[in-house]
Amino acid sequence: MLPTNLGYLFDAPLRLQPAAPAVLQGDVILSFEQLDDRCNRIANALRELGVQPGDRVALMFKNDYRFIECLLAPMRIGAVPVPVNIRMGDDPVAFVVADSDAKVLIAGPDMASRARQIADRIPAVRHLIAVGTPFDRCLEYEPLVSSSSPTLPRMEIDPGQVCLQPYTSGSTGKPKGVLLTHRGQIWNADVCRKTYMLDHTDCGLVAVPLFHKNAMSAAVKPLLLAGGSFAILPAFDAAEVISAISRFKITYITGVPAMYKMILAQTGALQKHDVSSLRFAICGSAEVPDSLLKEFQRVFGVAIAEGYGLTEGGPVPLANVRCGLKKRGSCGRLVPGSEVKIIAEDGVTELGPGQVGELVVRNPGLAKGYWKLPEATAQKFRDGWLYTGDLMRFDEDGYYYFVGRKDDMINVAGENVYPKEVEDVLLRHPSIQEAAVVPAQHPVKGYVPVAFIVEKRKGELTEEEIKRFYLEQGAAYAHPRRVYFYDTLPLGGTGKIDRTLLMRAAAAEPFVERAL
Repeated sequence: MLPTNLGYLFDAPLRLQPAAPAVLQGDVILSFEQLDDRCNRIANALRELGVQPGDRVALMFKNDYRFIECLLAPMRIGAVPVPVNIRMGDDPVAFVVADSDAKVLIAGPDMASRARQIADRIPAVRHLIAVGTPFDRCLEYEPLVSSSSPTLPRMEIDPGQVCLQPYTSGSTGKPKGVLLTHRGQIWNADVCRKTYMLDHTDCGLVAVPLFHKNAMSAAVKPLLLAGGSFAILPAFDAAEVISAISRFKITYITGVPAMYKMILAQTGALQKHDVSSLRFAICGSAEVPDSLLKEFQRVFGVAIAEGYGLTEGGPVPLANVRCGLKKRGSCGRLVPGSEVKIIAEDGVTELGPGQVGELVVRNPGLAKGYWKLPEATAQKFRDGWLYTGDLMRFDEDGYYYFVGRKDDMINVAGENVYPKEVEDVLLRHPSIQEAAVVPAQHPVKGYVPVAFIVEKRKGELTEEEIKRFYLEQGAAYAHPRRVYFYDTLPLGGTGKIDRTLLMRAAAAEPFVERAL
């Protein structure tokens, strides 16, 4: 039987295998029993500080096992944790903490000084708790935990109550607080556990940020529910990932394409360490090139399953199963309990196989809306459906294919061009390792595609060769009007390509009006 409070997600393994490892980091190993004990202590400490049901508790952590405790503990007393993207600048971080009305701010290792500066700007923050050296008016984390009771009476929680308030990235405006419920997040943890076929023998590796949905939805929550374990790395380092696979006998990893490319580039570490324990890998956020899939299969002997998720949408409405039929480039099929539609530009007409439209999602994991943003909520959530803003198509077998964001579509003199489709054509070139396409303003065409290329061997290609290749392979109106060569493409805080930075680079060299 599933729990009704996400804070008690690992109830079953706690009863069945209390001494089994749950969370590993370096030399720290927390069993399910120890994790439960620490969660109860933190929950009691927060209650002693006056935290009430519905209060927000903001979390500023790099990857650290104490983040897991601080995420689950507030839920046990009906409070709502707010994981903060610490890779943002101080102003957006302060905005998130202030906007959430957080009464308590908990800071992980190396975050105390920054958190204090943030807390000093926000009068609503009544208490600052920090791991490590405390400051004035700052409570030290470990003494607070050890002095609190490990006994916590269970509180009756409405499963439809908000349990978690992550924030969107804010790439198209200020970050928005997403209201996720106990019932919805438990449903998604369960469906991911079943889809990925995770059990007590699995050990996952978390090298992506814990504050992001990739880590939480694809690894942490389903593994805790399944009675498996996971090892946490402080940050992504390809050599450390390989070492951790060997040390912890990792069976399951999740990441983005750039991470897998860097792992495969560590040939020395791969020869040194035994990575044969790996059974399964998941990739989100971007399509995996054929060359990467083949090389990963050759080196590790396992496939990469591509997936799709968004914070408001479940978070995982579509997925590829751990084993069985998969289609190249597809982010999977519907997970049980999820419904989707592909909608035309009119926002009403439902499209059929092969047609590109907006993905509209309905499932038990949908967010209730955005915190204090009724207009944005009404725009995105309509009649029980979430309008994702993501463009997709599906085939006759029910496999879905990500095409791009509606906001990313480039209108080239009236023709719709999707950056991902241009990238797919460019990646057919045998000398291109990576490609990213963004819009650039043009005096005649309105906007045109601009490409940023990473070559497999530097200096092999010219801009004209790439343009000629594209004109032979793709639609003329969609060809990149400029090509820039980079050694590596810039990545954002969650490992995705930083397209905002690329758009700035493209805009720095404006087109001049001339006949084309």
